[in-house]
Amino acid sequence: MKDELRGIVQKYKGNGRQLGYPTANIDSATHLADGVYFGYADLQAYKNHPALIFIGTPVTMGDTIRRVEAHLLDIPDIDYYGSELLLTVEHFHRSNQHFASVADLVEAMKDDALAARRFFGEK
Repeated sequence: MKDELRGIVQKYKGNGRQLGYPTANIDSATHLADGVYFGYADLQAYKNHPALIFIGTPVTMGDTIRRVEAHLLDIPDIDYYGSELLLTVEHFHRSNQHFASVADLVEAMKDDALAARRFFGEK
């Protein structure tokens, strides 16, 4: 599986940053199913950088807008608004879920990040 998604980083609510997983968000049409993926990102000076990619509507956070969000592992948490983001989606990790609480969501995000690090470490 290799799909490319491209768009301009847009500002949303900043929920990822508040949860400890800042994301670069783009509005990109895709046929991919809603869920969490692993792949690579090109964003400013970061080229082919490991990323967790979420496609879908963040319903646990009360959101209603479907989008693509990328959390690039281990980069500075600064604003990248207006920058072009290219994502190469390589691996489906799990389906989008509605969690009973934000704490449950954060625990799942921690598990996703650990799984991503294992995935990228095996490459």
